[in-house]
Formats: sequence, structure tokens, C-alpha cells
Amino acid sequence: MHKIKGKVVFLDLGPGSWGILGEDGRQWLPVEMPNQLKVRDAEVMITAKESDLDSMIMWGVPVEIVSYHTLPRV
Repeated sequence: MHKIKGKVVFLDLGPGSWGILGEDGRQWLPVEMPNQLKVRDAEVMITAKESDLDSMIMWGVPVEIVSYHTLPRV
């Protein structure tokens, strides 16, 4: 399991997809991004496990989100 704090990004690759850029610079690609998190530049905290599902998007580590919440904007 990974605890990830980061920012939501929209990936303009192919049909487009959502990702999370960790504050440590790591790239995470949720297999199914919850609608609540589909907000560009939203600060989030997620718990995720790596997924063995293949993705056509060649960006980040595929993960399944186990839990999440958005962080308040300062």
C-alpha cells in the first residue's frame, strides 16, 4: 500500500486521462479515478495499491485507490 499526497493532473494523452503527481515527483495513474477527484490541481491524500492491470496510457504507476480525501486549499 502507498500513502500518497499530491496534486491531480489531467493527462492530454490520447483520449485523456487523470493522474496524480506526488509531492515527491512520482507519477501515479489510478485505474478508476473517483469523480470527486477529477479536479485539475486539487490537492489530495490517497491510499492506493499497485495494480497489475495494463493501461494504454504510458504514464505513472497504475494503482487502485483504496481511500481518498481532498485537502483544503490554503
